[in-house]
Amino acid sequence: MALRADDLIDRRRLRRKLTFWRVAAFIVAAAGVIALSAWFYGDEFAGTAVDHIAKVKIEGTITEDEELIKRLETIRESPKVKGVILSIDSPGGTTVGGESIYEEVRKLAADKPVVAEVGTLAASAGYMIASAADHIVARKSSIVGSIGVLIQYPDVSGLMDKLGIKLEEVKSSPLKASPSPFKPTSDDERSMVRKLILDSYDWFVGIVAERRSMTRPEALALADGSIFTGRQALANRLVDAVGGETEAIDWLATKGVDAKLKVVEWKNGEGRGGFLLSKVMTKTIGSALGLPDYGGEILHEIGADRLFLDGLVSVWHP
Repeated sequence: MALRADDLIDRRRLRRKLTFWRVAAFIVAAAGVIALSAWFYGDEFAGTAVDHIAKVKIEGTITEDEELIKRLETIRESPKVKGVILSIDSPGGTTVGGESIYEEVRKLAADKPVVAEVGTLAASAGYMIASAADHIVARKSSIVGSIGVLIQYPDVSGLMDKLGIKLEEVKSSPLKASPSPFKPTSDDERSMVRKLILDSYDWFVGIVAERRSMTRPEALALADGSIFTGRQALANRLVDAVGGETEAIDWLATKGVDAKLKVVEWKNGEGRGGFLLSKVMTKTIGSALGLPDYGGEILHEIGADRLFLDGLVSVWHP
């Protein structure tokens, strides 16, 4: 019986030791995961766990961006986000892309105070998105405006004639697949496209009038495609103040947001499957090769991505 009692005591001690080391191993593993995540994602990982001001950068050519819309939705649902700064630096892009982001920003602004901070440029669809915020600040030398819509397409019919190339087509109706880059645009085709443009333009002007508290004639007077400096935009009521992030935070403070809260950038969450495939690694390799670390694509860097936009676009071409 004594041996059995000793065996039981030894087994209990062994169980306690195993339990201790299992718990210790779990704690070490959890700490490792947290440390690794913090190393990968830095302030973004740690900062979103506490009350903060979320910052979202909207840069480059605007297209339909499901990831950005999902990110804005997550920010709206986060109880830790007390205010939002949209940092905009864009010449515009597709009208549909601007519309979808505009609508998501309006949903966000219904739950949290949102301020747009214009960097170098917020034109066309870029300004459309800025107007969705409750307050807009821009630098004195920022470029703002270019309110309007366009469709552009090439006419290579002259080149085809020189090369001896002819286009044969059978259509169900005269306006099907029109306008075409392979033949000159007819009056009927041009009229159809103009109706399309004017309808979207009417909608865009309505947004500006509503969001900037203007009459429609006032908005139309500014919606001739003109661009303005930040100072001119302020005088024309297209922005609310000149300045940058400090002024954006000051405005958030008037809406009850603690100005001492940390500003945390919510970045694109795509490509987080592993370090070798992550944007962190891509940026590191790009930097080592001497390539720019923002955007990552050469087309984006030189602005050539605008050449491949299809359909209605709201974009400023310098």
